[in-house]
Amino acid sequence: MLPRQNDENIVRKPERYKEEDFKKIIRSMGLKVTAQRLLIIHCLHESEIKSGERHVTAQELYERVVKKDTSVGFATVYRFLRDLADNNFVTEVRMGAQASRYELTTKEHHDHLTCTRCRKIVEFENKKIEKLQLQVAEYFGFVLTGHILELYGLCSSCQLKQE
Repeated sequence: MLPRQNDENIVRKPERYKEEDFKKIIRSMGLKVTAQRLLIIHCLHESEIKSGERHVTAQELYERVVKKDTSVGFATVYRFLRDLADNNFVTEVRMGAQASRYELTTKEHHDHLTCTRCRKIVEFENKKIEKLQLQVAEYFGFVLTGHILELYGLCSSCQLKQE
């Protein structure tokens, strides 16, 4: 059994970005800063800050974008989201055959617990798990350059509904 860490070490808080941060991200990808790209990344960030929904599908992001600008197409949102993911500015969380969910990549690493029924995603960090992963990599002769740990199960609310 893992020792309980204080809540501050487990629960992740959204990071706040400024407009200039978004422009730097877009430029660093070799892309032109456009109003549509800024709107897409702003809507992704806004969903984290205002609603606490850090992990959104491409469709959910598109619906938020189109509320502000109906001229933006789904393909534009999806392509830019993929570009952000390919450049590690957005993290993709996959869960089997279900739609991928996306979040702005945080400066601090974290892992995910995902409910297979309601799709709730909880972010956490555990120093013992991180250390163990390094030991496993070393045992097999790897030098870790990054990793994603996703655990799946039923959240406490869905467990209660099952009874």
